[in-house]
Parts: sequence; C-alpha cells; structure tokens
Amino acid sequence: MAAIADQLREHLNAAETQQLVAAANRPGAASRGIQLAFQPFAATLGFRDESKGLFASYESAVRPDYYLPLGETGILLEVERGKTVRNNMDYLDFWKCHICETAHYLFLVVPQKLQHNDGMRPVNEYATVCRRLKTFFVPRNYTNVRGLFVFGY
Repeated sequence: MAAIADQLREHLNAAETQQLVAAANRPGAASRGIQLAFQPFAATLGFRDESKGLFASYESAVRPDYYLPLGETGILLEVERGKTVRNNMDYLDFWKCHICETAHYLFLVVPQKLQHNDGMRPVNEYATVCRRLKTFFVPRNYTNVRGLFVFGY
C-alpha cells in the first residue's frame, strides 16, 4: 500500500498535476475537476473508475470514485472538495471502506484549504480530516479499515 501511496503522492506533487489541480480548485468547483487532474495516472496504477458491484451484498447504490483490487483486498480512492467536512464526506468515505468486502485501505484526497466563495476565509480541511479520522485508529474504535492515506491538494 505504501509504495502505491508514494507513487500517487509523487504524481500529485508534480508541477503539471499541481497546475491542473490549482485550475480546478476554485470556489464553487466540483470535485470531478480534481479527479480529472490525476485520473489518467491513477489508471496506470490499476485504479478503476467508479467500480460497480463492490457493495452488491448491501441494498445500496454506494460506490467509490476509484477502486484498485490487490489480491484478497483492495484500495478505495475517494476525492473530495466542497463537502468534505461540512457534509461529513470524509466519514462517508471511511464508512464505505469499512463495509466494503474487497477493500481494507482508503486513499482520501482532500483540499488542504477550502474556500467556498471569494469572500470566505479558507478553512483547513486537510487538518480537520486527519484529526477526525485518526479516532478510528485507537483500540476502542477499530474498524476493518487497515490503513488510511490522506492526500492534501
């Protein structure tokens, strides 16, 4: 997992990717623009776009942004933007990984700073997500998510 995370991190930090992300990360923009900035690279790592059927045993239409099967487990890759903390999408993404029978690792891509409109002071989404989700990695709160990698853009 760590080797794949390192490759993704390096790609996200590349100047070209940073430019694409900066252009897509404007007030009012959707997370899809952020996804498109690195989706071709994620595909080279083996991630499949919006894999269907991962949650077939549940009466739910839930699906991840991307999924990478790895032997008897896999990685869910989720990209968030405007609703990361305000609508608890970080928790929803973690929950999806928890109930997924074929993935036990979550790669979560979130804004470092989020600004919904030009008059708003940016808020530190990345730090908030890290603080909130680390609570699942203390003994009394364990889930079947074996690893979480949070990437800030």
